Amino acid sequence: MAAADTLFRRITDYANRADPYPLYAELRDHGVARQDDGSYLVGTYHEVAALLHDPRISSDRRNRTVPDELQGSVPVAFIGRDDPEHERLRTIAMRPFGPPHAPDRVDAMHDEIARITGELVDGLRGRDRIDLVEDFAYPLPVTVICRLLGVPREDEPRFHAWSETLIAGFDPTPDSDPSERQQAATQARMEMGLYLGELAESRRGKPSDDLLSAFVNDPGPSGGFTQTELMATAVLLLIAGHETTVNLITNGALTLLRHPESLELLRDKPELMPRAVEELLRYEPPVQLLPQRTALTDIEVAGVTVPKGAPLILVLAAANRDPLRFHEPDRFDPTRPDNQHLGFGSGVHSCFGAPLARVEAQLALTALIHRLDGPRLLQDPPEYRRSPVLRGPRHLPLALSGVRD
Repeated sequence: MAAADTLFRRITDYANRADPYPLYAELRDHGVARQDDGSYLVGTYHEVAALLHDPRISSDRRNRTVPDELQGSVPVAFIGRDDPEHERLRTIAMRPFGPPHAPDRVDAMHDEIARITGELVDGLRGRDRIDLVEDFAYPLPVTVICRLLGVPREDEPRFHAWSETLIAGFDPTPDSDPSERQQAATQARMEMGLYLGELAESRRGKPSDDLLSAFVNDPGPSGGFTQTELMATAVLLLIAGHETTVNLITNGALTLLRHPESLELLRDKPELMPRAVEELLRYEPPVQLLPQRTALTDIEVAGVTVPKGAPLILVLAAANRDPLRFHEPDRFDPTRPDNQHLGFGSGVHSCFGAPLARVEAQLALTALIHRLDGPRLLQDPPEYRRSPVLRGPRHLPLALSGVRD
């Protein structure tokens, strides 16, 4: 067995992207693994869950002993801040998105998401080969988040281009120049932020039924965003609301095609799809690890002292397969009960877009298993994206016999 202090290097090695789970098992055996760069890896369920709720753990990279070289290069959204700043910004963002102030926001989008999903599947007619990522899993959440924010339909292609550039910034190809990719991603983030800020400002005093309008017209009692905060939040919502859902849908389709008995079960009993999506979030989570946590003081985790200022890397995907928490954790079970996974994190930084992602995944996977006739994997494992954090296939080529009505 290789040394524990190289685990993170091996987990992030692209050679292990298709199947990192043996490395996650190795991490669980070590408990807490100090890495050769001074960071600490944690991958056991109960420890990760506790740390996600521990106020001694920071999400603000400014608290690290060794400063983050990217800190200050672009405005940081609330996921990179701690309370009370985090709570203030998240509360403003949450107010028009969900309960208690907008309890029907996601439910009201159900029919629109179903319509977009149906149109994308209809667009596959007459083809015997598709790339599920490019042809379906990618355009669906981008279109949905643009509608939610209030981006005019004619401008949606600009967001596709910006998103592609942003993703390339942290998902580079082997022959790309990292500095050029990062510079292009930073420029795309700035352009997107400026666009969204101007779009929101154009709606001040002219309220409409979208998030940008709500941010400037109904900020709530805690006050509103500054222009910089609004831009950073809007960009975060677009990236987080899109990128994780692409992986959830694609990982889900890949898993179901690898488990035809589960696919048939869901085709016969579509009412099981919500539970199946929860199992997919456990079994193949779109966010594999959280690399940005920092200890605010010396803390003990599973008998190991993590010093103040040290980076903590919480490996959600390892925790989700901990046999001390889940029965037969390496088995995909779409009927699994008591599935308290960490696919959306937990604690004050849990993903507040989770309800929307769940609806999108349920509708998308239901449409795929009922309407694609004879889908078959053309490559297994497929080509994976290079990011170890947002893990999912870069492409998922399928053969089809047709598309049902």
